[in-house]
Amino acid sequence: MKRLLIENGTIINRGRRFVGYIEVVGERIVAVGEGKCSSRYDDFKGERIDASGCFVIPGVIDDQVHFREPGMTYKADIHSESIAAVAGGVTSFMDMPNTKPPATTHELLEWKYDRAAETSVANYSFYLGAANDNIDAIRKIDPKRVCGLKLFMGSSTGNMLVDDPDSLAAIFAESPVIIATHCEDEATIKANMEYFRARYGDDVTPSMHPLIRSAEACYRSSAKAVELADRYGANLHILHLSTEKELSLFENKPLEEKKITNEVCVHHLWFSDEDYAAKGNFIKWNPAVKSAADRSALRAGVLNGKVDMIATDHAPHTLEEKRKPYLNAPSGGPLVQHSLVAMLELSKQGLFPIEKVVEKMCHAPAIRFNVKERGFLDKGNYADIVIVDPLHSWRVKTDNILYKCGWSPFEGVEFRHKVAYTIINGSVVYANGVVNSDFRGKRLEFDR
Repeated sequence: MKRLLIENGTIINRGRRFVGYIEVVGERIVAVGEGKCSSRYDDFKGERIDASGCFVIPGVIDDQVHFREPGMTYKADIHSESIAAVAGGVTSFMDMPNTKPPATTHELLEWKYDRAAETSVANYSFYLGAANDNIDAIRKIDPKRVCGLKLFMGSSTGNMLVDDPDSLAAIFAESPVIIATHCEDEATIKANMEYFRARYGDDVTPSMHPLIRSAEACYRSSAKAVELADRYGANLHILHLSTEKELSLFENKPLEEKKITNEVCVHHLWFSDEDYAAKGNFIKWNPAVKSAADRSALRAGVLNGKVDMIATDHAPHTLEEKRKPYLNAPSGGPLVQHSLVAMLELSKQGLFPIEKVVEKMCHAPAIRFNVKERGFLDKGNYADIVIVDPLHSWRVKTDNILYKCGWSPFEGVEFRHKVAYTIINGSVVYANGVVNSDFRGKRLEFDR
């Protein structure tokens, strides 16, 4: 079996940092140690990587992406976006069901798994989508093979809004896996939109987006989801929190003890409503990027334990689509190539220790979703490893963006960390700017 030795790097794992080494045999980590390698490695037969001056961390697990396959592959596809993910240090992803057709049946869900086996460079899992009429399919989810159930409690996308009270009750009472919710109150959003359309007609602008898809719309829906989870004892994960008020719904205790959790996305930690003037539709997401005060509260939540994990909600659209007037431009943007370096940039600015970034992007998704043998640099785990150079500044430009859509909301930003290597299942898949696009990841498994 192939062997790999990573030496002299600053290893960050389980809240600790130390200079040391990692030995990999085949797909697994077989040794992790502090200091220099022992004499038994003097004649090591295999590949060596000298990680001197670099951080060595577990691969990022992104629990919320939209890779657009099937049905919207002109925007993105599993192959193209997994390449971008790997270049950004994301070694595993969990993809959402709002494709065309939506993955609300097991037949459609397994098609996506088969497609990923053929084309994904990273490890993968896919959510089944909830609908008003598919409780039988939900009951049949295999918890060991499927990451979770996606529930839209606001019609952010297509026709997947679940608004029937009996359907919601059945889902919260009977889902055998984590229920991951998109929470925005539809009635509030419609009323806000009617107000702005009456006042501005077709001249509604991106700066009004956080007032239309408001903080109150988010809080009402998230509070409803928490109430249903409490009532039925459900395992609930609220996606992409965007407001300070929503944080009041969550407890500050060890993640392993929680049945109701949340995530915050990179764009809600980076941007605020002050950025709409320059970025416009390119930072139009649902839920909306909100106030600087909300952003500050979310950043504080990362530190104080109210925020459980950090993800991307990677959701590409073409430049042509995003350049349309606000009312016609879709919400969402690409992020997986830049999520880790963006969080490390915030760390360099003094907002978070690097150990916290690793906790929220690598460890926490593995814990919350019970991902089997990943998320930690532990002996026996799959060797999903990222080596980051903290002294390599670079600027996001069109010619180094790997998303199929060809743009990034970070275009023009200079990052002061660069992913040097991404190792997946023991294989070097990305090295110094080059992705091995022929590599194929594995289907994630879950200890449930």
